[in-house]
Amino acid sequence: MAEKRTIIEPFRIKMTESIKMTTEAEREKILKDAHYNLFLVPAEDCCIDLLTDSGTGAMSDKQWAALMLGDESYAYSKSWFKFESVVREITGMKHIFPTHQGRAAESILVQVAVKQGDVIPNNCHFDTTRANIEFAGAKAIDCVADEGLNPGNMLPFKGDVDIDKLKKCIGKNSNKIPFGMITVTNNTGGGQPVSMKNIKAVKTLLQKNDIPLIIDACRFAENVYFIHEREDEYKNKSIIEIAQEMFSYADGVIMSCKKDGIANIGGFFACNNNKLAENFKNILILREGFPTYGGLAGRDLEAISVGLKEALEYDYQRYRHATMEYLGSRLEKIGIPFVKPVGGHAVFLDAKAFLPHIEPLTYPGIGLINALYINGSIRSVEIGTVMFGRFNEYGNEQPAPVELVRLAFPRRVYTQSHFDYLIEVIEEVWRMKEKITGYKIIKQPKFLRHFSCHFEPLK
Repeated sequence: MAEKRTIIEPFRIKMTESIKMTTEAEREKILKDAHYNLFLVPAEDCCIDLLTDSGTGAMSDKQWAALMLGDESYAYSKSWFKFESVVREITGMKHIFPTHQGRAAESILVQVAVKQGDVIPNNCHFDTTRANIEFAGAKAIDCVADEGLNPGNMLPFKGDVDIDKLKKCIGKNSNKIPFGMITVTNNTGGGQPVSMKNIKAVKTLLQKNDIPLIIDACRFAENVYFIHEREDEYKNKSIIEIAQEMFSYADGVIMSCKKDGIANIGGFFACNNNKLAENFKNILILREGFPTYGGLAGRDLEAISVGLKEALEYDYQRYRHATMEYLGSRLEKIGIPFVKPVGGHAVFLDAKAFLPHIEPLTYPGIGLINALYINGSIRSVEIGTVMFGRFNEYGNEQPAPVELVRLAFPRRVYTQSHFDYLIEVIEEVWRMKEKITGYKIIKQPKFLRHFSCHFEPLK
């Protein structure tokens, strides 16, 4: 029987959640009251919420059933053993520690392994990883290939580490690198995947210099699907087999299970080094709780154990990627600039090309996300100078290399009609783009300013 052209959601819906509808005038007031920062807008005032795919997915019937099996014993509960078994099956790691979310894992890892003056290379550090490293007085160095910073470049693995950049980083800082990292997929650069070939090359180079490799695995299953589809030698391997090989090149793993764990909370750190594990465990007890629950309830451990396996189902990944491809193909027909190819968890609009009249230091990404909200109650997030801008030694703000707007899709939440509505809103904003203005920041914290800073539109 011929394969059908239509890729359907591999699930049925048995519960719905009401969406609050607002008028444009109401949204203008809501946005003003939130100081033009969509992080500060109440969730119920967003029709389609694409702020993040972190913890926002819909759990399956099996996950909801698993919640009822949660063993809330303080130490070595049945739920812990189930969680440990699944994480070890996928990663092969010796030591496994749950945490309440991914940033807790990376924070503790930095606390026990990084000192002031150290350097941590990565393809691209995302916001909390960079902030934790910089808070420790270290430097987070991005070594992504230059092609990965070109939104229109159609290469299949734009998340790859540039090996020459990594060599130079090691050459300059050989005694200052406690570990190297790879983020899969590369969220900062548009949700772009990293090839298995590149992961092997990074591992080989780091190993020659006695530097451990840590994989940031938030979206590991999506990255594995890309490897399956785009690297010929993996086309006949199962998704879980590819994941197991990928993790075999790592010395440690940090993960937010709010992404490819398809859970609402949770994360973990795993490694093979006994000393690192002992140091991590001691701080974990201080900050998160006993090492077998790490700030999570037993029911959370149960839900993650199921979700990690569901994320590795081929039909689920095929459907998830098809939704991104659908949005990308529609935007392409309209002529709207976006990062190509589309990412695994999101479509990234190219705010610099969308709004060329707005200078980077007046934040085109903020202008675009606010226009999408006012016009259609769509909440998205800026991935540009607000999130990743820097100040030089003279205190002058420097723009980020790219100005993007991320439309991050919660897992198993929105249907095709939601996507069609989104496309209609984006097209409307595209037609009136010349009217969109830049913004200035009037209040900001020192770290992770995008979460809480206040803006004002420029006149």
